Amino acid sequence: MNHLAPLLTPEGRALLDEVRDTDPAHELAVATRLRREHPADLVSAALGQARLRQRAVAKFGAEDARRMFFTPNGVEQSTRASVAAYRAERLRALGVRSVADLCCGIGGDAIAFARAGIRVLAVDRDPLTCEAARANADALGLAGLIEVREADVTEVDTAGYDAVFVDPARRSSKRGRIFDPEAYSPPLSWAVSAALGAPRGLLKIAPGIPHEAIPAEATAEWISDGGDVKEAVLWFGPDVTPGARRATLLPAVAGLHATPATMLPDPGVRPVGRYLYEPDGAVIRAHLVAEVAEEVNGGLIDPTIAYVTADEAHDTPYATAYEITDRLPFNVKKLKALLREREVGVLTVKKRGSAVEPEELRRKVLPKPHGPASVTVFLTRVAGAPTMLLGHPVR
Repeated sequence: MNHLAPLLTPEGRALLDEVRDTDPAHELAVATRLRREHPADLVSAALGQARLRQRAVAKFGAEDARRMFFTPNGVEQSTRASVAAYRAERLRALGVRSVADLCCGIGGDAIAFARAGIRVLAVDRDPLTCEAARANADALGLAGLIEVREADVTEVDTAGYDAVFVDPARRSSKRGRIFDPEAYSPPLSWAVSAALGAPRGLLKIAPGIPHEAIPAEATAEWISDGGDVKEAVLWFGPDVTPGARRATLLPAVAGLHATPATMLPDPGVRPVGRYLYEPDGAVIRAHLVAEVAEEVNGGLIDPTIAYVTADEAHDTPYATAYEITDRLPFNVKKLKALLREREVGVLTVKKRGSAVEPEELRRKVLPKPHGPASVTVFLTRVAGAPTMLLGHPVR
């Protein structure tokens, strides 16, 4: 079944409710039973949709996910609801009342815009995706604010909208993840033109985009949620500082911002102190580690490694602090002996600048976890030398 219409019928909706909590391991038995009373393709579609809804809970929350309709690509590529809500609130606060959401997918961002009271034109060229976006707007009671249009985004007239939001496809069915911004669909250059042609423009891009590919007119923002970097956004508009960079950390909405005039040079290297600071991924992607180092009065442990060290503990939302108890040259046998001596039963392994895989090291040094103690091991380089730093988070 390559469309959602049968699932939107009373029979389809009832079937969706019935299979909602189906364990994937029991799908065959459930399908066999249900096919005695329902068409086989409808049963397959309902079970497939149930699987997608279960996967979508992580992004949309259980309450929305169990009412929404998804495609496999839609679940994979949708914006996390918390990130979309943050962005929509920023637009609302800027006075935006209407937005053209180009490459809208299943409507994750459109839903957030509409919930912020913003009228949305949601555009996508894929018929099934548009069908899902339309069904989601209806399911969540937002159809009055969201118009879904099946069209090529490059041919849509966005005049009259307060803002344009473009989320180009960054995956290909043949090549997988796309790293070249000009290979996005539509290309980054077209998306930039569309954003610059609107009163305000936003472009969702891959967090790993090279900084040299970022247009000079934009402020670039990297967003993390719960410590995981989720996306990057380019902002265009009258109150945007060209060339500025921002790291935004959710759910606290902590923001670290620097303009070309205020950006700090790379921090210096210094000996490992009592504390190690692991900057949030959004801070690292935004190249704002120097701002964190200044805040904690610290320096780098190595010129190529984004770990900051300091002699004192500082409370900062932009990095996790660890108290360092040991510094050792990289040596598996010594580490194993030390962990056994200290009765370590819980081992966290982090790495930056090391080729060693954390799981591999954990199996070698702690094959049978036992003991009450816990420790965090950092596999890294200190002044160019492979090093192990042992410590624990500062509470």
